[in-house]
Amino acid sequence: MGHHHHGHSHSHASSNKKALFWAFILITAFMAVEFIGGFLTNSLALLSDAGHMLSDSAALGLSFVAILLGARKATGVKSFGYRRFEILAAAVNGIALIVIAAVIMFEAVRRFMAPPEVQSTGMLIIAVIGLLVNIAAAIILMRGEKDDNLNVRSAFLHVIGDMLGSVGAIAAAILMILFGWWIADPIASIIVSVLVLVSGWRVTKDAANVLMESSPDGIDPEEIRKSLEQLDEVTDVHDLHVWSITPDEPLLSCHMTIHDHGNPDRILHNAHRILHDRFSIEHSTIQLETDGGGCPSPHGTCN
Repeated sequence: MGHHHHGHSHSHASSNKKALFWAFILITAFMAVEFIGGFLTNSLALLSDAGHMLSDSAALGLSFVAILLGARKATGVKSFGYRRFEILAAAVNGIALIVIAAVIMFEAVRRFMAPPEVQSTGMLIIAVIGLLVNIAAAIILMRGEKDDNLNVRSAFLHVIGDMLGSVGAIAAAILMILFGWWIADPIASIIVSVLVLVSGWRVTKDAANVLMESSPDGIDPEEIRKSLEQLDEVTDVHDLHVWSITPDEPLLSCHMTIHDHGNPDRILHNAHRILHDRFSIEHSTIQLETDGGGCPSPHGTCN
């Protein structure tokens, strides 16, 4: 059996941690302001945006804790360490977004029946400040590795959705100031809830794929199988599994059948090189079997 592992780089962990921490402080501080402002102005759009910011705050806090836990060393019991906690946190974030979207939609529909009067000037001021706060938080998170880290990406999506929600609240406030269109408030709330729902669905789906041990996006197990079977002295590749601890840490295990007189060390070296160079898989476990032994069926599974 061959086992190959390059130490996973944590060079970006520090930037992720700082980005999440400062974004958390910024969002949490303004969340309280927006909740109070929403109640004082009677604006559902502001309250819904504040509800989203509450989920943002929880998301950022969970993500920050996940980064801290993910940096802990692996143990004999938890041989892959604590990095999967990042995925659990992202799943909680996504589900929270979906629930909040449903609550906003329910209240918005109720307000359509009898749109209440809103203190639109105060709403406009708070919404503009909220937009600026969200822009600042988005810039902070962009400095983290949002494209490589699901947790930072989920937090970034929270903030982007919230930013668009602030834009909706600003537009609704302007319409109410100019034309007295009180129905603009629940309309803006519906728009916010749709944005929240889309973000929540995407994050939840990505987290579920990792938790269900699905093959990572961009990695085709059949393509891997064909590449390995093209190696000299390899006659068959079976019982192949590709999954991930986090989206940026794919793993592979498989059985390879080789000629009776094949060179195991050379075959393993070439196989690991293909996995690393072509598919960016740095952690792989390969069991070698000869034509005369191994699995009774070339495409069966062996324990």
